[in-house]
Amino acid sequence: MGGRLYNRYPGYEPHDPYDEVAWQNLADACRRVIKESWAAHWSARAAAETGQDPYAHGWTHENICWQMVHHGPATTAELGAQDGWTSSQARYRIGPVHIQRQALFPGPRVMLAYQLLFGVYTGIVPDGIDDLGVEDLEWAGQATILLKYLKGRTSHESLTLSKKAVRLLERWLEHSALLRVHCPPELREGLWLRFEPTASGPYRRGPWRISRPYRTTLTQWVNDQGVVDANGAVIRLHRHVIRTTFESHRDRGSWFGSRRSTIDPNHSPAVEGDHYLSAMTTAQKNSVEEIVEQAQGDLLRRSRPPMVLSEQDIALFADQFPQLVSELELDEAAIAELVGGQRDVFVASCADPLAGVHGPKGKPCPARPWVCLLCPLALFTPAHAVNLLRMKAFFARQWQQLPAAQFMAVFGHYAQRIDEVLSKYDPAQLARAATEVADTDDEIPLHPEESTR
Repeated sequence: MGGRLYNRYPGYEPHDPYDEVAWQNLADACRRVIKESWAAHWSARAAAETGQDPYAHGWTHENICWQMVHHGPATTAELGAQDGWTSSQARYRIGPVHIQRQALFPGPRVMLAYQLLFGVYTGIVPDGIDDLGVEDLEWAGQATILLKYLKGRTSHESLTLSKKAVRLLERWLEHSALLRVHCPPELREGLWLRFEPTASGPYRRGPWRISRPYRTTLTQWVNDQGVVDANGAVIRLHRHVIRTTFESHRDRGSWFGSRRSTIDPNHSPAVEGDHYLSAMTTAQKNSVEEIVEQAQGDLLRRSRPPMVLSEQDIALFADQFPQLVSELELDEAAIAELVGGQRDVFVASCADPLAGVHGPKGKPCPARPWVCLLCPLALFTPAHAVNLLRMKAFFARQWQQLPAAQFMAVFGHYAQRIDEVLSKYDPAQLARAATEVADTDDEIPLHPEESTR
């Protein structure tokens, strides 16, 4: 009935994401390699603009760059052979040319920096990144790319790239443009084309491989760049972990209201929970624990009845709310300020505006006016009746302009509490207070984005 679990092997465990330090260091290392190689590339291109034919005007740096820009990458021996020189003669007359060649034609080290940073920006599976071709980039306007890629265990998929990923691909295409001019026509459509001399030829494309004799492996690349984690240890670079870390950091704000809030439509919720949602860094775990604590506190505050005083109860405040008095250590002067209006906020009196319930302890409370409705420090007196009715009218206006699900998520609990508070007021008093309500946003301290106009 349940079927078998795909991609589950004996002893298999989901990848743990990189910690925040390792993740940042990896991205910074990629950007550093790209920045340095890009600067060297355009410096060599600029030198070529002032160069001339080295066979007629000598083997200067500018002339060597000119030769390679117009005729492609070459070694010292290959350049000398065109004039009939031996290898030793070429080395003596021309000198080393690998600096110009590496600057003009990106090799595996540079290509890998672009490829890894592209994975950091997009979270695409490694096999999907490896096999990309230029034809897989579909431009939708001047700054948007729809990327089509093949996911090995499923089928073709597509992704609208972020602005950062688009800029990175634009830079790579420009960086590798000269290389594409001189490579065989059948290789030009490969996205990750690089200059990598091998027995089969100098140009390579397609999936990453260990390259001999250079042996530029992922491990060596990470060691060379000094990519370390929070403990100072060099990370073990695994491109599937890059995808896992990307998903664990992903902004899920757009999931609100979605019936299928999953990362990948090919995953079940259980698989995504095992692979991504449960794979968190230490900082993320701490954040989740804080959110849980705040949610538990919210539930407790909502369960407490509102503290509403009538005019007769104000004089008996200490007797009516002994728990509040003891918890906040209120003295007679503080009680007098509380019931006398000196500690008034918009819809209530606040027992301690510096308590840090909704913000930093010791700083004035930053909560919006309706948040006080569910705050354990709020005390409602007859003087607040008008503002409570103004807030109730504000909720009614928001209900008219927001979808029901969004209204309930943002204001639902506060709207229910305000009805509970107002039910404890004298109806005659509310009728008098209603005559002062104009039902406009000007009556309430709102931010511009909270307006109902």
